[in-house]
Amino acid sequence: MAKMSRREFLQYLALGVGGVSLSQLLASCGREKETIFPTATRKPVKISPTDTRKIPDTSQPQIGTNTADLVEEVETSTSEVRPKPTGTPQGSPDLVVARGGEPEEIVRLAFSALGGMEQYVSKGADVIIKPNICHAYYTYEYATTTNPWVVGGLVKLCLEAGAGRVRVMDYPFGGTPEQAYGKTGIQEQVQAAGGEMAFMPGFKYVSKEIPDGRDIRSVEIFDDILTADVLIDVPIAKHHSLAGLTLGMKNLLGVIKNRAAMHRNLGQRLADLSSLAYPTLTVVDAVRMLMDHGPTGGNLDDVKQMDTVIVSTDIVAADSYAATLFGRQPRDLGFIAAGEDMGLGTSSLDELRIEQVNASA
Repeated sequence: MAKMSRREFLQYLALGVGGVSLSQLLASCGREKETIFPTATRKPVKISPTDTRKIPDTSQPQIGTNTADLVEEVETSTSEVRPKPTGTPQGSPDLVVARGGEPEEIVRLAFSALGGMEQYVSKGADVIIKPNICHAYYTYEYATTTNPWVVGGLVKLCLEAGAGRVRVMDYPFGGTPEQAYGKTGIQEQVQAAGGEMAFMPGFKYVSKEIPDGRDIRSVEIFDDILTADVLIDVPIAKHHSLAGLTLGMKNLLGVIKNRAAMHRNLGQRLADLSSLAYPTLTVVDAVRMLMDHGPTGGNLDDVKQMDTVIVSTDIVAADSYAATLFGRQPRDLGFIAAGEDMGLGTSSLDELRIEQVNASA
């Protein structure tokens, strides 16, 4: 889609166009022309998953109400990227696995074991929750989109911790955002919990350098993903015909514009993207897992009820544990191996402090 001009944007504001209209504009766009990413050469810095140093303040100044200033912001954004988490609070486990109850119940149980959501969400924080809402084809029972009650539970925990704003968003490849948000049941639970369902209009994607990228050096990414105080990545654990599995790193594909170009050398490119859009928390929804015929599914015979949620500040560790639920060795998945090699986390689960909790205990 061509960049919206200043005049067109001001006309939108004057007409009072809301999020639904913007989403319709986005949904009407055709597939972006595929681009070839230049090869990156910069060496990444390894991060220890048990490092407990304080995360620096990354709050951003608010955009003014002047419409001209707003246009400049979305066209020439130079905001700093939220830094990678430096580990869980001292004394907390590196990864929590909660099982055995209703989805919201095990989400709460997991965060209680992790030290509480308030350890990650400060008062007044701007929070974005990124579930998998990839299409409008099926309801949540088919295990192709994130469980609505997992998402709703996270919204409640963030607001209880004092978040100033909690938005939930994705960029579906099948159906419009309105259709997908409604069909999956996520919109209902998010709004009932007090959160906002947000759209991802095309004019808010910005080109960002990937300093640590090994195969790609830049990407067009939804700006708010990088500037939010807290990003919570909430994939559903499911089979994927190309990546092997869709987990935390694969779920981040939904925050960029040209997803088709990422499918060459997919494992490394997912790791490169994760180094830029590294989430504060990764929460893997394994309540109902899609064991085959992903990513779109469509057959309830492929669904396995597990009633499990995995939570960690280490996206590689979270994906690695989730991979074992499918009987997979973590490093057999290209994105996990690439992410670990870049220092984004660890796949060696025996080196981590893992706490397993059960709602029925």
